[in-house]
Amino acid sequence: MRKLLVATHNQGKVREYRALLAGLPLEVTYLAAEGIAAEAAETGATFAENAISKARFYADLSGLWTWADDSGLAVEALGGGPGVFSARYAGPDASDADRYRKLLDALAAVPWAERSARFCCTVALARPAAEGGLVETADGACEGVIAFGPAGEHGFGYDPVFYVPAYGMTMAQLAAEVKNAISHRAVAAAAAVPLLHRWLSGS
Repeated sequence: MRKLLVATHNQGKVREYRALLAGLPLEVTYLAAEGIAAEAAETGATFAENAISKARFYADLSGLWTWADDSGLAVEALGGGPGVFSARYAGPDASDADRYRKLLDALAAVPWAERSARFCCTVALARPAAEGGLVETADGACEGVIAFGPAGEHGFGYDPVFYVPAYGMTMAQLAAEVKNAISHRAVAAAAAVPLLHRWLSGS
């Protein structure tokens, strides 16, 4: 069975993608499992640029088909920020809680009607240069509102403060199977899966 490298050190993402890709004839592996400690530079101005850069870097390093994503939070009241800097919003060694608390502080005076936000994700699929170096991308988004405080024990990142109006709760309060159906990563993954089917079929 062909391996697909998910280019992340984030175990939350690994679990989500394994669930999302469970129906494909692929062995889903990840950086630590392959003994890869190298960090790809994330210098792009967009989620797509970062995802493509990571996918190419790890595909060539590992010799494996590689699935990389770049995702983050775009808050309307912050002009689309923190955007590509979502993971580094509160500094390089900050925890998830540090990041969402900084976000809540930045929005402290912003009323509910102006707290709209979206999670964005671009998935990039890359073949190593030895196999032609093909790269294809797929995008996904999930609309929501930044809550006034955290709620929920599930998920990771900004999930505790990302309120999903259609469900009346934060992303961190949703059951995993619900989140895996509506999240920005789920939407991008659903768009990427047909690309993998095509690759696997050799077309």
